[in-house]
Amino acid sequence: MVYRSEVVRCPECGGTRLIRDYEAGEIVCENCGYVVSTIMLNEEPEWRAFDEEQRERRVRVGAPLTYSIHDKGLSTIIDWRDRDIYGKRLKPKTRARVYRLRKWHARSKVYGATERNLAYALSELLRIVNKLNLPKNVLETASVIYRKVIKSKLIRGRSIQGVAAAAIYMACRECNVIRTLDEVAKAANISKKEAGRNFRFLIRKLGEKPKLIGPEHWVARFVNHLSLSGDVETIAVKILNVASQLRLTSGRGPAGMAAAATYIACTLTGEHRTQGEIARGANVTEVTIRNRYKELTQKLLLIVKL
Repeated sequence: MVYRSEVVRCPECGGTRLIRDYEAGEIVCENCGYVVSTIMLNEEPEWRAFDEEQRERRVRVGAPLTYSIHDKGLSTIIDWRDRDIYGKRLKPKTRARVYRLRKWHARSKVYGATERNLAYALSELLRIVNKLNLPKNVLETASVIYRKVIKSKLIRGRSIQGVAAAAIYMACRECNVIRTLDEVAKAANISKKEAGRNFRFLIRKLGEKPKLIGPEHWVARFVNHLSLSGDVETIAVKILNVASQLRLTSGRGPAGMAAAATYIACTLTGEHRTQGEIARGANVTEVTIRNRYKELTQKLLLIVKL
């Protein structure tokens, strides 16, 4: 087996074509035959597996690190099943002892007010993410943001739900996931005003500028909500790209621009949807769609036959 490396070179001739001899445990230069190293570590597991079930059963490592758990997933867990290693039920006396151990083990994992706050907040983040059906990367990003808030000691005087909602909304912006502030606030059972106040507070104190999500990212959501074809999405995105180049989207709400472009694309492809249907899906008013529709058709010189 020829081993190429930019770091490991033959000290005799300077060659990089090295051969690994696994039987002898040596690394040999292919050019001059010089033994570069007599120590070769095998980083593969000492066991073999012939199917996925056998591989999962024999592996002896835990889950990867995650920021969505207060101890990052490094803690041990005492199993809730009162059985020994052979599967036999424990005796009543042993069962009572294991119960006490399990209780104190759970208490020892969360010590201090900060740890309790973080543990509760991360569970709240998980609840909001599940309610909004958000991907895992949003949960991880929101957990990192909340940990920064805890580390900076900014949580005092603010509700956990409010800061958690702001962290979720900021993570959605960072991961290009379309969720409105109103939706996040409803999932967190707080008002939109409180969520917005905490969101602006985090931006100011953490010094992070969230990404601006353009109107073209909203189109896919509207298309899925209205059960439209891919042609509608393609045409709507093209309309918004041209409008962005002409700076027609500056100072306009992305949802309204995307809704108007979707309405134009529906009309051009023959998949008719009323302005009311699109307005309800985009959570904007019909007046907004009509105004943006007139701007796009006039500036882009589009001829739409209604």
